[in-house]
Amino acid sequence: MELTEALAKLLRSYEKYYDINRENPVKPFATEAEFSLHDEQYFLVRSARISEADSKEYVYFATEERLDMQTLETLDRKAWEDGIGKVHPHKDHRNSDVILMILADRIDPEAMKQISKLRHYKSYRHGFYGWSHYKLAAIELSTGKTATNRQGRDLKKLFAAIR
Repeated sequence: MELTEALAKLLRSYEKYYDINRENPVKPFATEAEFSLHDEQYFLVRSARISEADSKEYVYFATEERLDMQTLETLDRKAWEDGIGKVHPHKDHRNSDVILMILADRIDPEAMKQISKLRHYKSYRHGFYGWSHYKLAAIELSTGKTATNRQGRDLKKLFAAIR
């Protein structure tokens, strides 16, 4: 399967709930997506608000012919830095997660092993203003092998749409 075709299939699972940016994503990514949720709890009437919570997800999609260690490190660093740069913590901020999805024709064995070790986490004001997790998932299209970091395990099921 071709990289662009695989990316189009993967994006179909994001289209309904995410704002997808295909025109001018941050370089070196092929596409970006953003999800935003605002939740309120109130008692009887809306003016008697008990709590509010804002959650966001910033998803970066990368397509690579061959994913090696250097490319993986570049994608990892750029996704985390750009995603964290978009976070605006405040008292009602719950979480802002950064997700990197990599589609590659081939993934070097050392890069495949490194994927599970990549972790980032940030809390804002000791968690009172929320936190940010980092999820990473990659698929080697030629073999169908997938790899994720610990936070990104739930992303594996999205690759089923590609196969």
